[in-house]
Amino acid sequence: MLVSFFIIAYNAEEKIKTVLQDLTEQDYPHEEIEIILVDSQSTDQTKQVMQAFQQEQTSFYRVLVLDNPKKILPAGWNVALRECRGDVIVRVDAHCTIPSDFISANVKNFESGEKIVGGPRPSIIDAKSGWQRALLLAETSLFGSGIASYRHSEEKKYVSTLAHGAYAREVFETVGGYDERLARTEDNEMHFRMREAGYKLLFDPAVHSSHHARNSFSRMAKQKYGNGYWIGITTAVSPRCFSLYHYVPAAFVLSLIICAVAACLGFPWLLVALLGLYFAGAVGMTVLSARGKVFTPFFLLLPALFFALHTCYGWGTLVGFARLPFWKAKAENRGCPAKEEVRQALIRNHRK
Repeated sequence: MLVSFFIIAYNAEEKIKTVLQDLTEQDYPHEEIEIILVDSQSTDQTKQVMQAFQQEQTSFYRVLVLDNPKKILPAGWNVALRECRGDVIVRVDAHCTIPSDFISANVKNFESGEKIVGGPRPSIIDAKSGWQRALLLAETSLFGSGIASYRHSEEKKYVSTLAHGAYAREVFETVGGYDERLARTEDNEMHFRMREAGYKLLFDPAVHSSHHARNSFSRMAKQKYGNGYWIGITTAVSPRCFSLYHYVPAAFVLSLIICAVAACLGFPWLLVALLGLYFAGAVGMTVLSARGKVFTPFFLLLPALFFALHTCYGWGTLVGFARLPFWKAKAENRGCPAKEEVRQALIRNHRK
């Protein structure tokens, strides 16, 4: 099988070198790997790193370096989809690490008849300070990151969403490209369309990769807010692509607002009860999350970190809901012709 391997990057000149090196060490035949690197208008040396890799590597089927003028991820994936020739399409983040059998482990599943495959994608950190280990624990714990199987499960099974997924070409030929109206949450919307088309998403623990987590609280909080915001916006495009748990942070923040108003009106016990229940749960989850880890005093801040990340996410969702009427009023948000354009390009370009 010819495998098309996608990386979309923005200002990742250092991190992308790691995954590019990992690609050169894949045990799958290099002549059956097509690498498509897409630069999203980086302001650092990311594109130059891509171009240097393209010039140095001659063992692969081909290496393409393309531009993503729209900058957002779904547009970048569509740029790559329009040009790819592979039977299997693999897409990973620029900030990731993959083992030497990553592609071959995916291909084994396709040889057995699967159409969509992914595996565990734990987060790792480059620095090992106590503060950064606390941030990583807040990011990766069940209480802080969510219940998606790719974060925690070790069981081979069918799931609703995946990270660093691999797809049979026919899947995109059926459902089309990514929705370029969504700066984030494009995976949720795409995987929903795939499930609606009858495809199953296989989680296989043998397909392993790692993600380099953000090393600062401000960047992590900004990411959570953005994720929450696009949950709100995406509800207008595909309301059924989310589970109820995606909206729990928004419900929590809304409850905080209502209880704060009630406290101002002379009923403070509602706010005290809500915060008491929350922090009791947060302390319990801190103990469970830190169990077996090398202790650092920064772990004592985990309840506050959980609270901050949950409120950033929930507030982002509420802001997204509030902006929905203005977002929907824009002409460019009333449809996405790129989805069909990509589908036609995929059919046209297969093994040209």
